[in-house]
Amino acid sequence: MSGRLEGKTAIVLGGSRGIGEGVVAVLVREGAYVVNCDLNQELGEAVAKRHAGACEFYRGDVARRADMQALAAHVLKQRGRIDILCQVAGIYPNHLIEDLPEEEWDRVLAVNLKGPFLAIQACFPSMKKNRNGRIVLTGSITGPHVTWPEHAHYSASKAGLVGLARATALEGAPFGITCNVVEPGNVETANLRRERGPDHMAAMARAVPLGRLALPEEIGEAMAFLASDAASYITGTTLVLDGGQILPEARL
Repeated sequence: MSGRLEGKTAIVLGGSRGIGEGVVAVLVREGAYVVNCDLNQELGEAVAKRHAGACEFYRGDVARRADMQALAAHVLKQRGRIDILCQVAGIYPNHLIEDLPEEEWDRVLAVNLKGPFLAIQACFPSMKKNRNGRIVLTGSITGPHVTWPEHAHYSASKAGLVGLARATALEGAPFGITCNVVEPGNVETANLRRERGPDHMAAMARAVPLGRLALPEEIGEAMAFLASDAASYITGTTLVLDGGQILPEARL
């Protein structure tokens, strides 16, 4: 199916690489005009160029309230409405709990949890006025379902997104606004390949019952569905996209 988002205006937070780039590509293909908000101007402008006429780059920091308010004001000035908000931006540094600097904890929570809240806060007035809106947050199986050493701050932030989505869904429901979370497992991105290497990537794939990692566009497909009219009665819930990774009771 194509054209599910024809005429819609979407904001994507963190759409310049990896999962975010895949989300932008799917939303554009489905007919949406996408405003990609990111800090990396070079990559962001490259994405906009690839989708010329259907995507623009806006430089902003998701963790700053002023930036999110300015982003919403820019989109409303240029497009007149905000139909879809997709949050992808996130960071995942690694530290064991006893070694985790307070500043790193604060930054991870600021980007991964406070950032989505600030973006929702900025977009809510317009969505309420139009009595329609789709908010899709990128969570993870890490935090709500499983976790790993050195991921305490990341796990806490992604578990927190579920609570944020439920509260947003409840407050948005009288105005036709839905809010849901997609929870990917391991996704094959250039950053992950570079950081982990081929042997680790192969081991990660073997841990998935379907035998491979997800593609960024597959996360985009789920987001496009939840942003479409076909999902108008789905709100406050989570959708796991992990190829069955969390299903085994034990590793033998």
